[in-house]
Amino acid sequence: MIHHVSLGTNDVLRSRKFYDPIMSLLGLRLIKFNDHAAHYGVAEIMLSLVLPINGGAASPGNGVHVALSARTREMVNQFHLLGLANGGTSDGTPGIRTEYDAHYYGAFVLDPDGNKIEAVTHAAK
Repeated sequence: MIHHVSLGTNDVLRSRKFYDPIMSLLGLRLIKFNDHAAHYGVAEIMLSLVLPINGGAASPGNGVHVALSARTREMVNQFHLLGLANGGTSDGTPGIRTEYDAHYYGAFVLDPDGNKIEAVTHAAK
């Protein structure tokens, strides 16, 4: 049902430094890049990081986050480490989130623009 998700950024190159390793870990690649946007996906664009078209500053949405699927818990752990190593801020360390499900293993990171992203798996390991 969802075609793609766009997140605002104030600096596309800074966003690429943060997102390139995370997207690679999760199986996505940079499909298209210019000085206004970076687009990631597999065959088609799934996640875009864009300068706001209205020329205003990008700002995160309160209560908004994008959850990215990870195959294993180790991938969730690596997502969190990569996010922190590339300019992000932890917004929830890797672990089970029983408030969602007994097998919900996730981690949350704020990107350099303050957008909240998550990696999640329901895998046992």
